[in-house]
Amino acid sequence: MCRNITVLRGLEPAATSEEIYAAALQYARKVSGVGSLSSTTRGPIERAATEVAKITLQLLAEMPERRNPPQTVPPLRRPEVRARLGLD
Repeated sequence: MCRNITVLRGLEPAATSEEIYAAALQYARKVSGVGSLSSTTRGPIERAATEVAKITLQLLAEMPERRNPPQTVPPLRRPEVRARLGLD
């Protein structure tokens, strides 16, 4: 598995739609080999990420509860990432 894609199952509080989309975007960029979005890659990557996010939300809803939370903190929950992205 790609080390950069964050485990979202079992987070407390539960993963947000923003976190799920961010993971889906990471996945779409990784499998397509796109490092940064351009005018020609933005549309296909964003459409793919939207579809992956939908199915990920369904997957997380269907999975049993996790006994232990993930050991890593998702990027969008890290203060330095939130500050860099202007989310605080």
